[in-house]
Amino acid sequence: MKKTNKLKLFIGIFYIILVSIFIIFIFSKFSYEEIASYKFIQLNREYLVNLRTSNLFLLGLLFILLTIFWVFLLGFGSPIGLLAGFVFGKFLGTFLAVLGCTLGATFLYIFAGYFFKESIKENFLNKFYNLEQKFKKNELGFFIFYRFIGAIPFSISNLIPLLFNVKIKNFFFGTFIGIFPSLFIIVNIGSGLEKIIRENEEAPKILELLLSSEIYTPIIYFFILIILAFLAKKFFYNRF
Repeated sequence: MKKTNKLKLFIGIFYIILVSIFIIFIFSKFSYEEIASYKFIQLNREYLVNLRTSNLFLLGLLFILLTIFWVFLLGFGSPIGLLAGFVFGKFLGTFLAVLGCTLGATFLYIFAGYFFKESIKENFLNKFYNLEQKFKKNELGFFIFYRFIGAIPFSISNLIPLLFNVKIKNFFFGTFIGIFPSLFIIVNIGSGLEKIIRENEEAPKILELLLSSEIYTPIIYFFILIILAFLAKKFFYNRF
């Protein structure tokens, strides 16, 4: 237990140090006014587009590695989806975001299972004991459903399956399939933002953004997905 607590402390300190280094690096290169400016976003959009054109494979590989690292450090998927859509477009962006998040979540699952399994059981088993029989009945099927519903924060949902000893292969494929719909919608929003920035020299107003089909269409899909997830949970939950 003492070793586990020391490891937790080390990971926490390591995470804070990494975040701090990243923030210091960003603000040493650019001021807040630059980062927040529309022109800064435009220029970096052009840089990323040129980089994608000249070396798509390398950029895609780097994106996947950064996504794995982000998810492993308990990051969530929405920023990844927006960035993927902004840089890579709808379809390639979705594939890269889903693959990166799935790999990161799987590595976190394996790592946490090795070091923190008992601690996780102590803190979460009483809250989620009702899911045990559902996982045992149809592990992969319920895990896809569990990911699709998405009612639990992504970082926590990566750890809860440890309570029920979900197989790694089921965790991987269940995550890949289950998070695909929601990430596809988020990636579409990122892709829409990139198109709007590309076509507008001046920053559009919020209302103009919301009335753009590139933005309101995936938002509508997002609300439809929420409704479907709610209905699935309400009417099909007991079937598993």
